[in-house]
Amino acid sequence: MPEPISRETVAKVARLARLDLTEAEVDRMTAQLAGMLDHFRDVDALDLSNVEPLNQPIPLTNVLREDVEQPSLDRDEVLGSAPAAQDGRFRVPPIIGFEE
Repeated sequence: MPEPISRETVAKVARLARLDLTEAEVDRMTAQLAGMLDHFRDVDALDLSNVEPLNQPIPLTNVLREDVEQPSLDRDEVLGSAPAAQDGRFRVPPIIGFEE
């Protein structure tokens, strides 16, 4: 059985991660990490030889509608309402690297 995680290891990892943990927090984290590692050991001990790999736990279906052309707003009317239009498109002020 592997060696349990030590308080010193948790304190060192916390320091390396630049976490300012109190002594009580180091104790609590040590206990929590030890519990997680025990759980991982339990999972590792399971016989999964007859279990097929699973890519997606929930079956996915395409929820998008068919791409069907439908009538929409008139381009000239929409561009006529815009503050500025040019060559059949909305004209917007330049943002970076262009001087007008």
